[in-house]
Amino acid sequence: MSLKRLFTEHPASVGETYTQHMGVALSFALPLTKAALGAFVHAVLPFLCTTTASDTVKGLHARMTRRCAACPKGPVHRPELFATGPRMPALERFSAFDPGI
Repeated sequence: MSLKRLFTEHPASVGETYTQHMGVALSFALPLTKAALGAFVHAVLPFLCTTTASDTVKGLHARMTRRCAACPKGPVHRPELFATGPRMPALERFSAFDPGI
């Protein structure tokens, strides 16, 4: 595998350039850092940051789901978003991922 392909194959699979993908990845990394710090503070001082981590993760999950639904290759990467027939309500899908933080 060529060095260039290592940096461009995945971004291209979601319809982005390397630079665009870096920007999107960093836009997820910063809120995840905030969530991690909030979880750390909450671990030591349980009366603080009681929902910081879970709220951030839920928000990022919703954002990622919207991005996948809009992606040209979304049906390949996330077929459950494009399935026909009865679906689980959005609130239940989120609660399935709630780690209880």
